[in-house]
Formats: sequence, C-alpha cells, structure tokens
Amino acid sequence: MNLAMLVTLRTILEQGSFTAAAGVVGCSPSAVSLQVKQLEQYFGKPLFDRSTRVVVPTAFAREVVDAVGDFSHRLQMLRFRPVVEVAGRIKVGVITSMQSDVLPQALHALRQRHPSLEVVVPPLNDSGELISELKAARLDLALLVRPESGGSRRLVWRELHRQPYVLLAPPNTSGKTARQLLEAHDWIGYDLSLAGGRVAARYVRSQIPNARCAMELRSMDAIVAMVAQGLGVSVVPQPRRPLVEAYAVREVSLGSRAPVRKLSLVWRNSDAGNRNVEAVAGAFTAAFGMRPQR
Repeated sequence: MNLAMLVTLRTILEQGSFTAAAGVVGCSPSAVSLQVKQLEQYFGKPLFDRSTRVVVPTAFAREVVDAVGDFSHRLQMLRFRPVVEVAGRIKVGVITSMQSDVLPQALHALRQRHPSLEVVVPPLNDSGELISELKAARLDLALLVRPESGGSRRLVWRELHRQPYVLLAPPNTSGKTARQLLEAHDWIGYDLSLAGGRVAARYVRSQIPNARCAMELRSMDAIVAMVAQGLGVSVVPQPRRPLVEAYAVREVSLGSRAPVRKLSLVWRNSDAGNRNVEAVAGAFTAAFGMRPQR
C-alpha cells in the first residue's frame, strides 16, 4: 500500500469531496477515485457510502484516518520540509531560446555560490513538454513561456520577463514598417508547432492575410542567420542583443500593440520554500537583470 493513498483519504474527509481533494493533493478526481478503490481492496471494506448522490465516508474510513492521525501528517512535513543546505541534485528545464541567453549566466552564478548543488538540464525545449515533465515530477523547475490560458494553478509561476516580438530584416533593406517588409520579402516562420510560433504567425497574418512561410525554423540562431543572408524576414521573440549585433540584422519594432510572451520560472506548489529551488530561481532572476538593455 502506498502511504500517499492514506494522505488522499484524509484529504477527502477534510475537504468534503473527491474533486476538492484532487485539487489539494495535485491529481485528477479520477486518480483520487482509483486510490480509494485500491484502499478498499487493501482493507477489504468500503470506505464510502455510495448509495446517495453525495459520497459519505463510512465509520471505518474515519477510523482509518484517526489511526493514521499525526503519523501521515509528519511524513508529509518531512517530505516537503525545506532543504537546510543548498546542495544535492536539481533538474531544471529551459526552453531553447533561453539556453543560449540567460542559462549560462545562471549556471555560472550557481556554481560560484553553491558548489555543492548539481544542476542537470535535460534535452527538452518545448514549454508544453516542460510543463508535463514538471507535473510528473521528472523536473524540479522550468524556465518557459507561460501559456496564454494562464497555466495550471497546481504550479507556482514567477514571471521574470515580458519579451516583445520584433521583426528581423536583412541589413540595408528599405522598408520602414513591418507590413512593408513583409510585403517585400519572403516570410521565414518561427516554428508553428510552438505556442510562440503561432503567436508570431497570427501577427504576420494580421498584416498579410495570405502570407505563406518560405521556410519554418525553431532555432533562433538559424532564423537570424537566414535573415542576415537576405533569405527573408521573420517575426520572432526579441533575440538576445549579441546575436543581432553579430549578424548585423535589422530589428524593427512592432509598436505598442506588439505581441509579447511571458518568460516564467515554474515549480510545484509542494516545493515552495525549498532552498534549492529558491537558489536556482534567484540565479535566473539575477541573470535576466544582467541582460543588455535595449
């Protein structure tokens, strides 16, 4: 028997329903129901009276929760107790564009300040994928783009930067506005499978309704290189300044109505107060503060 099932049972009694308990323990109502069924199989007795529309705990269920009592609560506190020392291993997911932007500075600061902390960055790069891995506890922390819907309430969201979209054009192009440049040149698309790419595409098509991609790329470095060679223009989240300067591409503002993406650090509610998580969050916050100002 998994001890977490007893915690779930206690939470159902405290919250009054399977649905409310699911929100507290961080899983779906169907997963809560499955845990209850497994407990009933383990004990060989029903834990809830299902003869009415409202599920009512049996006397035996209350007896089980009383028996667990302070024991399960103490186990939970031990499990989620903040780490005393910044040390150990932490897995941090980072979207591709930030891996060559703020990640190096953040890792350098962490190595200097917390040499006993091992930071592992898995080869994942899509915001949706990172959120799924975080919920499944295969990541401890992630730097990603917050979904337009706002993101799961089961997670802690710390916004670090609002990154505007810009248009990149080859050097010495004559058009002054984004519309003029999109009309005069091929459109190099930012990967449309990404939420950020779809935001860019919506903007392009708001200017040129029938616009079609001449090519579609995920790598920001590749897009900048293609634009620098005169192969087209592209609407992308504002690239890091050294990259734009190295290729000497034009960066054209989209004005006050430019779309933006919210770069956020995300972790599970259960890790609130964890010293390792806070150390990594602090390093990324400082790294964004050191980025060259436009």
